[in-house]
Amino acid sequence: MKRLILFISTLSIVPLTASDRVIGDEVRTTSPKGVPERCVRLARMPGATYRKDDSKDEQAYTSINFYDPSVALSPKTWSTSPGMVVYDISEGLFAGAPDRFEKEASQKGKGAGEFAKDDLALFKCTMNREGTSATFSTSSLLYYHFSRYFDMEVRVPVAVWRSMDKDLYLSRVARSGLEISGRNPAAKMNHEAWRVLVEAVENPGTYTPTNDLFTTDRSAIHGVMLSNRGERYGPEVNGTRQSGWGAGQNRDFQETPPFLALRSGAPLKEAIAEGLGKGQQDSQISNEAAESISPRQMAYWMREISEIVLLDFIFSQQDRVGNIDFAPYHYWVEAGEVKRKRAKESETVEGEVPKDAIILKRTMLNDNDAGGKVQFANFAKSTGMLEKLRHFHAGTYRQLMALDADFRSQGLLHHYLSSTFGLEDAEVRQIVKNTSLAAGILRESRLWGDLRFDLDPERFFLEGEVEEEVIPFNEAEEWELLFRAAEESPGVKEELQKQP
Repeated sequence: MKRLILFISTLSIVPLTASDRVIGDEVRTTSPKGVPERCVRLARMPGATYRKDDSKDEQAYTSINFYDPSVALSPKTWSTSPGMVVYDISEGLFAGAPDRFEKEASQKGKGAGEFAKDDLALFKCTMNREGTSATFSTSSLLYYHFSRYFDMEVRVPVAVWRSMDKDLYLSRVARSGLEISGRNPAAKMNHEAWRVLVEAVENPGTYTPTNDLFTTDRSAIHGVMLSNRGERYGPEVNGTRQSGWGAGQNRDFQETPPFLALRSGAPLKEAIAEGLGKGQQDSQISNEAAESISPRQMAYWMREISEIVLLDFIFSQQDRVGNIDFAPYHYWVEAGEVKRKRAKESETVEGEVPKDAIILKRTMLNDNDAGGKVQFANFAKSTGMLEKLRHFHAGTYRQLMALDADFRSQGLLHHYLSSTFGLEDAEVRQIVKNTSLAAGILRESRLWGDLRFDLDPERFFLEGEVEEEVIPFNEAEEWELLFRAAEESPGVKEELQKQP
């Protein structure tokens, strides 16, 4: 059957509700069974700084044809959450034979990629049921666009919204995912998720809220497409996790060298030394760190982790600790500027980067699918992460204050949030409230003189220290804003009034 492809940059003519009510540039297709499908590059966030490769990555995802003979679909049957890996099989043993790949290579689980030319994307849908690992696909879209609004150093992957014929998803992916995961006793959560997915696709009414998983007409399943690149950090960044899942491991996370440095009230250089000294007293951290951690590495980590904490607070992320990745880069100084190049095991360094270049790990925030839902546990909030920060980036602070002001006045950014992502009203209200609370916490730290605006890792790389930035403010006006925000939080205003 010939597929129909349309490119649209406006709202759909068909009324959309709940999670498929997303706005952006659309590529519309029909499946071989005649079911309408959409891939949407969400509208750009006002005031955001997008990277030069973002458009390229978005376009690459929207150009993927699930039904091309050079494309194979395989279930993600490892880790805790389900997903669909999209492979390029234009070359190799299974070239042009997706049916054979999906029947034979997919049985290898994660090893299926060895039989493909490349993996093009990961498709992930929402899954929130007892016995499964909580995931909300829209969360990845929120992290992508808001990270660009804050112009963050931490690398958050590009994500686009996508729908797929549910019956073809069932026959090509879900049933296979259920069967393969069932053979692995260690994949209980993954297997249960596939069981729920198969049941839901066969009878969409069994999954509620139905719109979280299916399009309005129930003909297609929807989620996000993205790529996860990077290696997993050890306890030096992810924490020891010795206190178990939940609040315990989130407190362990705050005992890592970079977080301890963020908690220090000393100037940046001294804070880094303090964080390294205290953090490496933990034998697990000192033993598992492959090499000594340099002050330059710490400067980048501090900036990145402060950004992660802010996003996780705003979006009520409940599954961050243990899920932070990195990619290695060569760093050096050339003509007074910091230069870098992605480091790969197979590349020859000589002649490509200077001999005195150093390797730094840059943080990749890939796993962002457990935020955005009202019922998710906000561990950044409940364990007081923002309150403990004593170092922050001035530009991020300004953007947060602007975002909070816009949300309060229900301005352009509030309209963007409420109309672009397909969020329910309660989900929008929670993000708005969390933004207000985050702004209030950091504003209070600043007013008491407890927040240093010195997280400029590039400047630190060049000079070994950073001159703190001073943000002018009207103290009376900012106290009024803080008290106004406290009206929404019982007990906070009384506590503020006790202050001298």
